[in-house]
Amino acid sequence: MPTTRRATFRRRRILVFGLVAALLGTGGYAAATNLAPVPATAVVLSQPADSTQAPAQLDWPGFGGSAVGAVGFSGLLGEDGAQNAVPMASLTKMVVALVVLEAHPLGESEDGPDITFTDQDVANYRYEMASGGSFAPVVAGLVLSERQALTAMLLPSANNYAASLAVWAYGSESAYLAAANAWLASKGLTDTVVADLTGLSAQSVSTPANLVEIGKFALANPALSAIVALPTATLPGAGVVTNTNRLLGSYGVNGIKTGTTIAAGACLLFSTELTIGSKTVTAVGVVLSGDNQIEVRAAVTALIETVRAGFHDVQLTEAGTSYGDYTTSWGQSSGLVAAEGASALVWSDTSIVSVVEADPATLGSAGEAVGTVDFQVGEDMVSVPLELDSTLSDPGPAWRFTNPGELFGW
Repeated sequence: MPTTRRATFRRRRILVFGLVAALLGTGGYAAATNLAPVPATAVVLSQPADSTQAPAQLDWPGFGGSAVGAVGFSGLLGEDGAQNAVPMASLTKMVVALVVLEAHPLGESEDGPDITFTDQDVANYRYEMASGGSFAPVVAGLVLSERQALTAMLLPSANNYAASLAVWAYGSESAYLAAANAWLASKGLTDTVVADLTGLSAQSVSTPANLVEIGKFALANPALSAIVALPTATLPGAGVVTNTNRLLGSYGVNGIKTGTTIAAGACLLFSTELTIGSKTVTAVGVVLSGDNQIEVRAAVTALIETVRAGFHDVQLTEAGTSYGDYTTSWGQSSGLVAAEGASALVWSDTSIVSVVEADPATLGSAGEAVGTVDFQVGEDMVSVPLELDSTLSDPGPAWRFTNPGELFGW
């Protein structure tokens, strides 16, 4: 039967509409695939192994009680011998200095208020001369700054200047002693008691651990740390005074205080600057109950050398170190690398534990931060950013068009 014109027109219209629909469908599909977000790429992480260094082997004195710590390190690095509270001799004057500075603070370069010395100060001086205690000259009417008076007390360990400073700052010996023991308690130094102004009393006692903390407090005070590092000083009335700490300038020693009495023996509270690789650390230690200062100095020098050997400058990571890889489903890849280097000063066999964390990546440029590697070094945390070392770019229309399952999760 011949096809009518109406049927032919209908067929052509269906064909045209079908083609248009197909074109529209294809265009919509292409648009959808081109606009769809690319799938995130998980990272394959490489977790570094935990590490420790060689343990410290300290050369302890073998007499009395000793301890060592370091600025920036909590607690003690080590201790040996008797750790109970014992007489501390002229190390007591470090408490005098700290408590006087609590009442009359000094800036790093400040001299502080003037102190006018009286007949009572002269009487203190004569008493120390007669009793065989350590002293420095003073005359009635002498005027010294607070810094100069502290220097006269600490360098030659002058008992008379300790008495003068304490009474100047607090009005009386009893008021000073009350303030000093309250200050010690407030700092958690509960094993330290001061019963006098100079340390001649066997009732002025402390432990090695407390004395290390007292040394740290002294170094934290800019004026006091500068004074205890002076080998000599020239003072009005007293002339040239010499530091009793004969180790100053050797083995990095820059403080802090000697002490010697019959009850306490020979004692040395010391600080030393140690260079460890690219870093510097200040160690603070104490040796108590030696027979004499010569013996104590020899013990301290041996201890310092082994403390130095117990520190390690550890390279935690270097810039560019790989911690993982990204590989996309369209064939691109990028490493996960440290953005910068990092190192840490480690004491003895302190453990180093590291954890790598990174986000899934979609698109990203080289150098873009995508994670971190955290190093737990004892109580401290060192965090280093991680970045892409190559760009992850869009896969392009062809891949998108042919991988709808990847794009839409089919």
